[in-house]
Order: sequence, then C-alpha cells, then structure tokens
Amino acid sequence: MAEIDGGRIAARQLRRAGIDTVFGVVAGPMIEVFAGAQAEGLRVVGCRHEENAGFMASAWGWLSRRPGVVITGSGPGMTNAVTPLHAATEGSMPLVVLGGSAYAGTRGVGGFQEADQLAFARPACKWTGAVDRTERIGEWLHLALGRAIAGRPGGVYLDFPGETVARRIPEERAVLRDAPRISAPHPDPAVVERAADLIAGAERPLLLVGKGAAWSEAGDALARLVARGIPYVASPMARGVIPDDDPRFVNAARSAALSGADAILLVGGRFNWIFGFGRPPRYRPDVRIAQVDVEPEEFFGAAPVELGITADAAAGTAALAEALEGRKLRVDPGWLAGLRERAAENDARLRELLESDALPIHPYRLVREVREVVGRDAVVTSEGETIMGICRAVLPAFQPRTVLNAGTTGCMGTGVGYAIGARLARPDLPSVAVLGDYAFGAAMQDLETAARLGVAVVFVVADNEGIAGHLIQDHMLPPGSPPIAALLPARYEQWAEAVGGHAEYVERPEEIRPALERALAADRPAVVHVRLDPKATRVGGSNYLA
Repeated sequence: MAEIDGGRIAARQLRRAGIDTVFGVVAGPMIEVFAGAQAEGLRVVGCRHEENAGFMASAWGWLSRRPGVVITGSGPGMTNAVTPLHAATEGSMPLVVLGGSAYAGTRGVGGFQEADQLAFARPACKWTGAVDRTERIGEWLHLALGRAIAGRPGGVYLDFPGETVARRIPEERAVLRDAPRISAPHPDPAVVERAADLIAGAERPLLLVGKGAAWSEAGDALARLVARGIPYVASPMARGVIPDDDPRFVNAARSAALSGADAILLVGGRFNWIFGFGRPPRYRPDVRIAQVDVEPEEFFGAAPVELGITADAAAGTAALAEALEGRKLRVDPGWLAGLRERAAENDARLRELLESDALPIHPYRLVREVREVVGRDAVVTSEGETIMGICRAVLPAFQPRTVLNAGTTGCMGTGVGYAIGARLARPDLPSVAVLGDYAFGAAMQDLETAARLGVAVVFVVADNEGIAGHLIQDHMLPPGSPPIAALLPARYEQWAEAVGGHAEYVERPEEIRPALERALAADRPAVVHVRLDPKATRVGGSNYLA
C-alpha cells in the first residue's frame, strides 16, 4: 500500500486549487512541504527572507487573482511573515502563510523554536487555523485558501505542527477538496434605485474608485458611469481600472473634487486616510454619500454614508449603471470642465520640475523619464517617501492591478518583493520598481532570488541619500545630529553586478533614458542607480491620492 507524507498532501491540494507557485524560506519542519511542492510540479521560489517572500506572494496573488502562498519554518521564520500578513489583510491582497510549528510532544517543555504562532498571527489575519491530523491537511488547506479570497481578500494563517507534516499515511486516506463555484454578491435592487436617485439628482457627482474595483475587474461597469459625465478619483492601487487617459479622470484636481462634490459614490474602497476619512474639511458638510462594498461593516466609519450597497464592486456598479440608463442627469456642465481646468493648472506647476536639467538630478525628472520609457503595459511598483509621492502624482496606469506601492499600511520594504512577485505572476508584462534608497536597501538581498530564478525586474534606485532625502535629517532632528535619517551614497548598482545582473549608474539627467532602455532590454534583473538631489522635495506635501 503506497504511503504519502503530509508535505506531499499539502502540495497536491495546492495544485488542485490552481496554485502553481509557492514562496518561502526552506526550514524545518516544513522541508517535506517544499519537497512535495517540487515533486508535484509547483514552482518553488526560495527567498532570502520570509518577509520578502510574503510580499512576493501578495503581489503574485493580487495580479493572478488567486491566493499567494508562503511556506515558513517555525518560530522566527513564522514571525517574520506577520508583517506581510498584516499588510495583505489591511491592503486586501490574498495571502496564505503555511507555518511549521513545534512538534506536539515537545510543546510546553522548551521545544525547538517553540512559539505561540497562532497568537502572533491572529491580529494580522482574516482567519487562522491549525492542522490537527495529517489526514485533514487537504481539508484545512481548502479552508485557508477559500478564506483568503472570500469577500474582501486578505491574509490567512495555517499552522502545521511538525508531526502532521512528517507523518506518512496511506494515499487513499489523504482526502483532497475541490473549490466550489461561487457567484458574486449582487445588490438589493431597491437600494440601487435609491442610489441612482442620489446620483441622478446631483449637480456635482463624483465617483471614488478603490482597489476592490480592481480586484473585481469593475472597469467596464465604471466606464459606463463616467461616460455620463461623472468625474472620478482613484486610490493609488485602483489606478488603471479605468485608463488614466480618460477625460473624466481628475486625480490631479482631487482636493477640488472632494471638497466640491455634492454627491459621492465610493466603489470598492474605504473612507480611511487614503480618502481623507470622508468628512469635513476635506468634504462638504452636506455631501451625500453612497458606497458599494462587499463588506457591509465598511458603511460604519468616519464618513456619513447614507446608502450602503452590499455587493461585489463589479456587480454593484453594473446594477447602478443599468438603473441610470435612460435617466437625465442634472450634472452641472461646468463641474467636470472646472476640475479639468484645475488639473491642467496643477500639471503645469510640475512642468518645470519634470523637464529640469538641474544637477544633482531632480526626482521629478527621473519619474518623467520612467513614465516615457515604460509604456502602457508595465507593472510599476513605487516605494519610499519622496519618490513614492512623486510616482503617485506623475506615473499613469492603463490596466487594472498594475500599480503596486506601500498601500494602506504604508509598509516600507514591500517594493522589492512586490516587483518580483508581479513579474512571476505576469511574465508577459515588464516589471519596473522605482524605489528610494532606503526602500531598496530594506530588501535588496532578494535581488539574488530574482537572479537565481532568472526573473527580469528593473529596479530604479532613486538615491537621495536618506529617508525623505535630507529633509528629516536637516530640519526635523536637532542641529548637528548624527546621521540616522541620512544614508551613505552607497553604490547600489554593484549589488546587481554581484549576482550577475545588469547595472547602471546615472548622475546626469540625459543619461536616465538610455540607462532605462538598456536595463529593460537586458532580460535579467537590473539595477539603475540614479543619484538625486538630496534636498529636493515633492510639490504639495503628502500626495496620498495621486
């Protein structure tokens, strides 16, 4: 009678669920899971740190619309994955962490790497579980994978005591599960009609697009709404759900749009700090708000939501667009025109910086060159303080789920992992990461992972010698402080050379474009290290919405 160990059972269930790639750091007691995954034909991405593995898996899951899976060892290996779990849960990205834990017979008496891993995971997760028997590994994985993508996507943790992985059982006792076909939640028609009345009666309606619209692929339904002359603002990772070159896109005039709207429809987003909490002074005190979200708890927050439509973002928006068909809207013709004029004025304010030939290089000039080189189809990741804000303002997006950044949590250290995971999920699209020197340095060890796997990602290191350049070091710390926010002007491109990648070092603005073009053509991991003016800042302060 053939036998199978718990690791091979886990791999078979993953494959059955449509997961063809897993990430992690090889460690006990999960070595059998890594071995099983390879034996079952899954692509196993062995990483240099569990945190980076978690970010890679999160981006892979976000782009592929399947749960990203991370396998970790016990104790510190698992706790290193808590930050990605938190970022995924708050940022609505599907992530499943499979954490090995101490053998049952050694718990309570100082087992190797013993830790209460479920306790570490619970605050960061949608759901946690623990495998109790090897025979149930398939069932437990079925539950974990389903919880990660059901409703709003997020992080899930499944604990694997060592004995459940190592134990061998007869193959016929290893029960595997198939995922059900699940319909998208559809809205209550009566509430949709009331929301249609609200929008149809507004003179200054505004659509806010959140990343839930990107996840549910609501672009076609949203396009039907904006075609009625309704302007829209998109959250950072919702960019591209409707292409940014749509004439109703007014992120460049977002402050005027939010403060001037008399009716707002938020689709697949939250009224958190990214959208100014939905309350004055950012919004009109008398604004009327309707919201579409798959989770009804989101209707209870800082914003005075009048109508909550519990539905999948695409289904809810399509129903509302249908309800507005044939109705005459009262939209003030000057509303959109005024916002477009304001957006053009704001864009004009940046033109001098975007075209700057100054030395050292101004960060706006760098981002402009990236914008003109990468084209419409690239997945672009940005991370940092100064550079991420500029990228949000300047870099457009034309496809859903092609913008990645620090997200809802503002978690630093995400960029390297996100860019690698994105390329693995969508090898047909270029992956370019524009990262501050601090952000790149936080995770650059996994450039070796990209080189080992032959994953062609271009990392543009925007080197302004510190966190927010010299702004914090020079102006927010006591005069003469030792450099704690300022960093050495390290030669980051040499790390690419160390792992056999492509390296570029840029000090002049006219060198940026040729360096980017060579890096994209290299077909291997590349670092384009661009020295920037450390005293340059972004226009308008914090730019969370652009």
